[in-house]
Amino acid sequence: MTPDTAPPGLAATTYRRLRRHMSPSLALAGKFAGQGAVEVRGQGCRVRLSDGRDVLDFGSYAVTLLGHRHPAVVDAVRRQLDEMPVATRSLGNPLTAAAAEELAGYLGSPLDRVYFGTGGAEVVEAAVKLARLVTGRRTVVAVEGAYHGKTLGALALTHQERFRTGLEGLLGGVVHVDPADAAAVGRVAREGDLAAVVFEPVQGEHGVVPLREDVLAAWCADARAAGAFTVADEIQVGLRRTGERSAALGSGLEVDAVLLGKALGGGVMPVAAAVCTDRLYQPLLDDPFLHTSTFGGQPLAMAAVPAALRAVEDHAENGALIAESIGRGLVGLCADFPDVLTEVRGRGLIWGLDFTSPEHAGEVIVALARHGLLVSPCLSRPRTLRLLPPLVATEDDVRAALEMLAAALSEARSALEGVRPREAVR
Repeated sequence: MTPDTAPPGLAATTYRRLRRHMSPSLALAGKFAGQGAVEVRGQGCRVRLSDGRDVLDFGSYAVTLLGHRHPAVVDAVRRQLDEMPVATRSLGNPLTAAAAEELAGYLGSPLDRVYFGTGGAEVVEAAVKLARLVTGRRTVVAVEGAYHGKTLGALALTHQERFRTGLEGLLGGVVHVDPADAAAVGRVAREGDLAAVVFEPVQGEHGVVPLREDVLAAWCADARAAGAFTVADEIQVGLRRTGERSAALGSGLEVDAVLLGKALGGGVMPVAAAVCTDRLYQPLLDDPFLHTSTFGGQPLAMAAVPAALRAVEDHAENGALIAESIGRGLVGLCADFPDVLTEVRGRGLIWGLDFTSPEHAGEVIVALARHGLLVSPCLSRPRTLRLLPPLVATEDDVRAALEMLAAALSEARSALEGVRPREAVR
């Protein structure tokens, strides 16, 4: 990146504003992660901080699959900004129509219908709403450990107690099942009220836990036999994050919708989508105003979508190579530090690192902040960190990340033994 510097006092001003007008805890977390600095610029896998340091971004909660400011996506959005940034919502918009066609073609028939939103929770709620309207039923099956968002409707599917406490009475109609229980959906279906089954092929927030394909296949078959719908929430793991365009479709699962988000806007625009069959989408065929979003399908985001999808395919081969390298390296680290790192799980470009204790995980986060590697914690699983390298990473980036992780693991081991290495002290 260019050697530009931030205005003097930017970090102090930022944290003062965050404490005063947002949350002191949010300010503290950001100050901790940036070692007192704030983010000012992103390019590819790197983020420039206000103190002039560059850090390697293997986090960002899966948004930056194409890195920061991918040129093809930025150019597409910039061109549209000069034409028409927002839609009238009364006239037909060619950008929205083109993005819908591109996305439907990307996943393929029978997922031919698209609902656009701005965030993942929004399209989760849209899919559940459509399933209940079509079937006239209320019950939705979700999975223990699931994370589908924190808005009230999506939160009904999210399993973590931390986010549900105090709201339980408003979160009805959802049954959470054991991810290893292949017969669970069949049992719920026999009660006669099943509208949909919603699952993440890989549970990201729960610690990067891949669900068993044989169980998912049984759930899909039982839901279909009952006239219910199956919805694959791939907001975090779709778009080749796990290797395939769709993790569910790549596994041969017959689903009625694939939900995409996070990386769908190319790391430039917020956009999410529910890509559905005609049958699930039927209420919106009957009445397109039944479920709408003021900024869903806005032209700037719609300009980003085709550019992002094409860029994902352009970098897919590199992503496969990077995935192999980082998987091999993480397995090696697990063997080298068994007293700190107990397990690594993952697929493609999403990995979960389980530590001996939350304290070990915390020490590793501290060390990584010093060394300059951004990762994503699991808010509901404090012993686990997520590693989310982008498709555009290089072998040098992976090597650097693994070296920083090795150093952090070593420092965490020493810190909890009461002997922090001298070079790690600041």
